[in-house]
Amino acid sequence: MTETAASDAPSDATARREGARRRWWALAMLSGAQLMVALDMTIVSIALPTAQAEVGLSDASRGWVVTAYTLAFGGLLLLGGRLGDVLGRRRTVLIGVAGFAAASALGGAATGATTLITARALQGVFAALLTPSTLALLTSVFPEGRERAKALGVYGAALMSGGAVGLVLGGAITQYLDWRWTLYVNVPLSLVVIVGGLRLFPDPPKPPRVPLDIAGAALGCAGIVACIYAFGEAGAQGWGSGVIIGSLAGGVVLLGVFGVVQATVAHPLLPPRVLADRNRAGAFLAIVISTFAMLGMFLFMTFQFQDVMGYSSLKAGLAFLPYVVVAAAVSTRVTGRIMPLVRPRVLLTAGLLIESCGLLFLTRMTPGSGYATSVLPALLLFGIGVGLLVAPIMSTATTVSDPRDTGVASAFVNTSQQIGGSIGTALLNSVAAAASAAYLASHSGAGRQGATVHGMAVACGWAAGVLVVGALLVGILVSADPRRAEKAVPATTG
Repeated sequence: MTETAASDAPSDATARREGARRRWWALAMLSGAQLMVALDMTIVSIALPTAQAEVGLSDASRGWVVTAYTLAFGGLLLLGGRLGDVLGRRRTVLIGVAGFAAASALGGAATGATTLITARALQGVFAALLTPSTLALLTSVFPEGRERAKALGVYGAALMSGGAVGLVLGGAITQYLDWRWTLYVNVPLSLVVIVGGLRLFPDPPKPPRVPLDIAGAALGCAGIVACIYAFGEAGAQGWGSGVIIGSLAGGVVLLGVFGVVQATVAHPLLPPRVLADRNRAGAFLAIVISTFAMLGMFLFMTFQFQDVMGYSSLKAGLAFLPYVVVAAAVSTRVTGRIMPLVRPRVLLTAGLLIESCGLLFLTRMTPGSGYATSVLPALLLFGIGVGLLVAPIMSTATTVSDPRDTGVASAFVNTSQQIGGSIGTALLNSVAAAASAAYLASHSGAGRQGATVHGMAVACGWAAGVLVVGALLVGILVSADPRRAEKAVPATTG
């Protein structure tokens, strides 16, 4: 008996090691899929000037290379989350990755503007299909405890730093290869994820099949698309534009009707209980506010590096690396260790407040500001703040009591990110433009660069204020206690 027990012990230890190895490899595949989606938000942006000349994009249509992706992605996320529940999350991820690769290959081979814009829209469609299920699968692979906190930190770092990584890769690829490789690069990455996923991704049992809320899907998708379009185009067309006012008003009306429908139908696309929980609502608010500030900061720093400091596209991308490295290190090495020990609101409020300190640093920018003294400290502080935020946001937002809410809770994390980024880019750009115009009017001898930097500094100050107010609201809303986390049902245990 003793000999049998002794012989079984090494076998059990080997099985545990093998299980852990498979889990971390599955995390690598899931994080790779999410990173691919996130970096495609920005990787093409730096290549646009070169692509414009080669495929015949007009100045008016150039922006649609970015907008087509964000509209399709943001508008279809809720539907993608529900399809993951219906079709199975493993299958949805693999189909989404394969479709994303095909759309990327189409865009890379484009010889005309229509093909390129269509390919970008298709990328957004398949990104909306795969993204909710990647997060849902992750919480199935790592159901609880410190391992799950660390895994969420890795995944969250891929999600929140993807934009900056896209700037780095986009600059390097455009300078040393060809702009088409900003799209082609997704093909080998997708093949790795598909091959690895077929072996490593679990296939959790699907909840009981329920009818798909077609009316809710149409209303929700149309409303989100209209709002994202309005915020995204407001900087170019102006807030007084009839198109912008009409799109924003139409989006609000559609979302209002969507809310009424969701409260009355038997099987809603977005069950009201998902948003009614104060902890999830606080997590969604945190990601909206953080992304609001983060994408505004990326926009301003890109202009500062290239237009004011004279950096090349590659050097501008590399200038963001400290932010990426710090965000990844804090989320995986620090937050994963302390998250099981402290309340999520402590990390969420601390992260938002540290981000606000980073933006306050940028309010001191001038045309003569140096990278090491004025920009680097802000990037490091912002990286620390993001690193503290991502894991508790993912954990709090995706812990549900009803397995049927799995996909939609995961999808709303990314929908919140899209909404925050669209609003932040539009509003902060408008604030910066107004402050620059006022500065030129009151300083007759001021140059364009001085006015531009002043406008960006003012916008950063407003963004810092939004982060402080958001931190207070999140601190009030979020009340979850990690010491009772094991009593909750992780998002994909269904």
